[in-house]
Amino acid sequence: MSALEARLLARIAADGPISVADYMAECLLDPEHGYYATRDPLGRAGDFTTAPEISQMFGELLGLALGQAWLEQGRPAPFTLAELGPGRGTLMADAIRALRAVPGCLDAARVHLVEASPALRARQRDALEGHAVSWHDTAGALPDAPLFLVANEFFDALPIRQFQRAGDLWRERRVGARDGRLAMGLAGPAPQPELAGRLADTADGDLVEIRPAAPAIAAAIGRRIQTFGGAALILDYGGWGGRGDTLQAVRGHSYADPLQAPGEADLTAHVDFAELARATPSARSRLTPQGVFLERLGITARAQTLARGLSGPALESHVTAHRRLTHPDEMGTLFQCLAFHPEGTPPPPGVDP
Repeated sequence: MSALEARLLARIAADGPISVADYMAECLLDPEHGYYATRDPLGRAGDFTTAPEISQMFGELLGLALGQAWLEQGRPAPFTLAELGPGRGTLMADAIRALRAVPGCLDAARVHLVEASPALRARQRDALEGHAVSWHDTAGALPDAPLFLVANEFFDALPIRQFQRAGDLWRERRVGARDGRLAMGLAGPAPQPELAGRLADTADGDLVEIRPAAPAIAAAIGRRIQTFGGAALILDYGGWGGRGDTLQAVRGHSYADPLQAPGEADLTAHVDFAELARATPSARSRLTPQGVFLERLGITARAQTLARGLSGPALESHVTAHRRLTHPDEMGTLFQCLAFHPEGTPPPPGVDP
């Protein structure tokens, strides 16, 4: 039994079962035993690999998409170039390298990263050595200025609450204890005003998820973009609305039981992009599959250019990376892109209007 599991069981014994959101927050962010607070989870030695770690093409193309949006909005200066949950800093480093090709863009850019993990901030500092970078704990702390932002696999790690429909009421799924171990259970039926709109698209017994922190973050981004200009590219796995239990744990690049070894596995859940869209006053794109988005940005042409200097295993790895990012059977359809931009401006390149 991990130290965090023992502490959670003691808390439950004293105060009763906790929400799935409270459980996720403890597992991911506890300063002593939390998953993100204690390790670098990325890469082969970690538990999972994100798109920027698969290929440099991902960050380069996202950077150029934001650069084109910056040009189309009149080259505002200075502007905030931001990323939510930047991992090792790989995406931002690749984006900055690509933006050197956009005249004046990097001179006007002020780089801001939203990152809660001390371990990952250290990796980002190394990756972005030579660049002036400001770190923030929350998106709400970003400057009031034109904002050009990317968030890749950020929202999926925000804690969720889960509710099972019971007639016109809802029963919240909660983490309790059974036989001395953590176990899922259900609270009694109760009204949930925030789920009033879900009575129309669910049936008795259906389970739905909400992210309490997500609307405020989306609103903070959208307000800055609508007021000062800019664009946001949000890429994650999920869909529009949706039902069912999507909570999952990943440990050692394999799926695990979310209730086993708390603090030692990554916990995520599918993103409801409709929840993000409702929270922002800015215009927004349709959901665009990641594979379609990257192809429109020219990933195949970029892949062919990079392939010219490769052979053998390096070339095979490069071809595999392109397929993994774009193919419908890989990340191409599971992952989606939603863009925010000011009313009256064109959406960033690559997304459906």
